[in-house]
Amino acid sequence: MLDAPKVAAVQMTSTADVESNLRAAERLVHEAAAQGAVLAVLPEGFAYLGPEAGKTALAEPLPGDGPMGPILGRLATLARDTGLEAKAELVLGGFWERAPDGVRVRNTSVHLGPDGAVRAAYRKVHLFDVTLRDGTRFAESETVEAGDALVTSTSACGVLGHSICYDVRFPELYRGLVDRGATVLLVPAAFTEATGREHWHLLVRARAVESQAYVVAAAQVGVHYGTRASYGHAMVVDPWGRVLAEVDAGEGVAVAAVDPRELERVRSTFPSLANRRL
Repeated sequence: MLDAPKVAAVQMTSTADVESNLRAAERLVHEAAAQGAVLAVLPEGFAYLGPEAGKTALAEPLPGDGPMGPILGRLATLARDTGLEAKAELVLGGFWERAPDGVRVRNTSVHLGPDGAVRAAYRKVHLFDVTLRDGTRFAESETVEAGDALVTSTSACGVLGHSICYDVRFPELYRGLVDRGATVLLVPAAFTEATGREHWHLLVRARAVESQAYVVAAAQVGVHYGTRASYGHAMVVDPWGRVLAEVDAGEGVAVAAVDPRELERVRSTFPSLANRRL
């Protein structure tokens, strides 16, 4: 592992226009690589955030379940291209994976190595079935098949602990990831504008502090379709809960170093993980 590798949390505004979304993802990942990032994390729904029915039509299998589809193939090429620039790895924060029943999809975080090969795939465990105060209803389970497993993977930045968006409200998931060796927690998200204003910074920083781990939180921002809008504020947070880099508005990348010496310092001088009783 590098001494203090840089990571990037990507912020973008995805819509129902897949081609436009992919061009934006490519531009932002190259921007992250140009700033020295060796790991770039795309937000949930990076390739498509439109009406729910559209997800099924463009869902693709992962290698082993069928031939690589055009979206995953294009991102694998992107990983290889940026790998040539900075030995970069890429995490597709919310890839619409084809589910076996052919009706629903899986909301999947895919870790691609610098060679474009799939290193790990995590299926979102906690689905967003919520009615907000203003009456807006989200029923992710109607179109998405939930996952049931914790996933970690090894990268140049340390051991990655995978999660997606709504998962951030369930601290037990992150405790499980830390118990599996995670030192960098990934939270690619499309957090709603209303809940983001109240809870996004609080939750992301809390997961960093209680896990004594870095958090890379990629984000959607702005209006996607109709009244659906995301809060943004992609960020990288250190194990002490400090925001190292953040994208306030619009599309961009939050780039910061992940220093294993700082992680060890926090865990050794304030040993809350070691002091656990339950």
